[in-house]
Amino acid sequence: MSTISRSIPRPDSPEKSAGRTNYLDDLKIEGALHARLLLSSRPQALLRRVETPALPDGYVIVDYHDIPGANAVRMINDSWPLFPVDTVEYIGQPILLIAGADVAVIDELIAAVAVEYEDLPPVFGIDGAEAANSPECFVDYQFKGAPGIPASESEKPENLAFTISESFDTGAQEHIYLEPQAMAGWYENGRITVTGPMQCPYYVHKAIVTIFGWEPDRVRIVQAPTGGAFGGKEEFPSVLAGYVALAAYKTEQPVKLVLDRGQDIEISTKRHPSRIALASTVGTSGFVQSTCADVRLDGGAFEGLSSTVLQRALFSVSGVYRVPECSVRGRAYRTNVAPYGAFRGFGSPQAFFASEMHMCHLARKHGEDPLTFKRRHLLQQGDRTITGGILRDPVKMEEMIDLAVTPSEYDRKRAEYERGAGITRRGIGVSLFNHGCGFTGSGERDIIKARVKLRSHADGKVEVLCSNVEMGQGAETTLRKIVAETLGIPMNRVEFQNPDTDQVPDSGPTVASRTVMVVGGLLHKAALKLKNTDPPRPGRSVEVEANYEQPPEIEWDQSTFTGDAYPAFSWGVNIMEIELDLLTFTIHPLTVWAIYDIGTAIDERIVIGQIQGGIVQGIGYGSTELLEVRDGAFQQRSMTDYVIPGSLDTPEIHVELVSNPYHDGPFGAKGVGEIPLTGSAPALGDAVECALGAEIHQIPLTPEYLEELVRSEGRAR
Repeated sequence: MSTISRSIPRPDSPEKSAGRTNYLDDLKIEGALHARLLLSSRPQALLRRVETPALPDGYVIVDYHDIPGANAVRMINDSWPLFPVDTVEYIGQPILLIAGADVAVIDELIAAVAVEYEDLPPVFGIDGAEAANSPECFVDYQFKGAPGIPASESEKPENLAFTISESFDTGAQEHIYLEPQAMAGWYENGRITVTGPMQCPYYVHKAIVTIFGWEPDRVRIVQAPTGGAFGGKEEFPSVLAGYVALAAYKTEQPVKLVLDRGQDIEISTKRHPSRIALASTVGTSGFVQSTCADVRLDGGAFEGLSSTVLQRALFSVSGVYRVPECSVRGRAYRTNVAPYGAFRGFGSPQAFFASEMHMCHLARKHGEDPLTFKRRHLLQQGDRTITGGILRDPVKMEEMIDLAVTPSEYDRKRAEYERGAGITRRGIGVSLFNHGCGFTGSGERDIIKARVKLRSHADGKVEVLCSNVEMGQGAETTLRKIVAETLGIPMNRVEFQNPDTDQVPDSGPTVASRTVMVVGGLLHKAALKLKNTDPPRPGRSVEVEANYEQPPEIEWDQSTFTGDAYPAFSWGVNIMEIELDLLTFTIHPLTVWAIYDIGTAIDERIVIGQIQGGIVQGIGYGSTELLEVRDGAFQQRSMTDYVIPGSLDTPEIHVELVSNPYHDGPFGAKGVGEIPLTGSAPALGDAVECALGAEIHQIPLTPEYLEELVRSEGRAR
């Protein structure tokens, strides 16, 4: 094991484990007002009249009239309005805010607001969007994939064996982070300060600058301790920050807005529902000749991050396989539900569920075990990806598969379970997957332009200055370890504080499996500079900076989606064994064998924790986490009816890491945050197919869906 991989106690663990960490709702802010939102009750309607009650002294209403700059939440573009002007676009859209000292009084005032709507025809879901005369798309992409992968000589069109055309549906997924969304804001000395749980302080900073139309130095953003995120605190905190900032500016008092769980689920972003159609031809010798992919996402009411989520889904839709010809189209539809957004995996879990199940179905049609069929098609070092990027690093998937197959006894169990009968069945399934590390294409170079600093003090302490956040995933530990290991100093001499935009440079968001590989890599370079810099003198500190430079071998054309979509990939293999009760149609995951190539683990225990948590979150995505939309409203509004896996639902998980250091990552590290979730749902789907003998085409695999599947097939097996 590499020295840096050895696990150490996490510095944030004692306070968090003991429940002593103060999250935003725990903070007692002197003189702070509370805020509540009036939410739309209509999915799409004109606002004919909004009549507000007389307000007691000390209470204020905030709406679009109070915005000094642009009525837009800055994301990829400015198409998401902070407050509606004359039209509401989804149930739960905030119409106005009321702030004051007493929450009970605010609730009474909110209830007394009279809103007169003129309903407009809404659009719900992908079916609704496609039923419209002219579906409204935020983006519509098309490209030809997989250039440079030659077809086998035996796989000429005249040797076609069969074609399969099918589609796969995936549902929305709610983050269910432990801490709901919350923000607080101040206006003092001509400046706005906002604090709260977040992943991207500079995203929030840019959003507030846009809303106020001010110079950037009049806005300060400070990350508060963040109780989980999973992508849910990437873009949505910019929305809540706008509300508290405006209220604080209007009242000249601190303002605090904390959502309860029901409101959080009602109005925050979710994983995009998808429908992915795949049509593939297979030759007589068992090789895929071509694939046509059509990826459709429900984007919700505003574009948000849908375009980039869709891009990653498109770049994942051929899986980890060689496909000589691939034609790809992708659309993100506008619908009248709360906007969908960032979620761990960012489009790849939807794509890998579809591509892995499709490969299983192609294999069975060809009369082969799915894993045998998949192994024959695996990408190898030197191959080109779906966008034509070169896999320059070793691809260790064959070795990884063997490491999972042997202890799981996959071959024996597969044959046995496919012959199973009776009410209780066993199944075993496999998924193969990867995840591109960092922002797509040249995004790191052209958009993020990350910078980090290290500040060395005369007392021997070194301060890490970057905008990346600790949100439970271990960033504080891993980034400090990189600096300490590079400088050859103890961990307790390296300091890492929650980012404050007055203090830290913009090193980019804590997303996209980039924190360790990209930002950690910059801190490693900064630490090497610091080693060659004269030490600080008493009363003075020394500061060094490192700026992102795109590796010279990386080439990308964003207009055609060609080239190296990602500088490096992490890779994974999951084998999952399940038990299926045909009386209740409930699935019991029993054991997961999980093999990963994430380069070098910066801290092995943190990495294993990320993998275990991601696998369980992916099992929930594939099985119990049903989030239904009815007439534009989410039907599950609490942790009672939105069911995530609990401790008794968690299978035994065996994790093994394969060393494959990445030359441009700190100590060889690649990304680990997102890839663990991706493989669970397709491995689960394959295991259920093994047990049932019926094809799976959607998740979550609810008992109702499985029962209907068996009924439609007329039998189980």
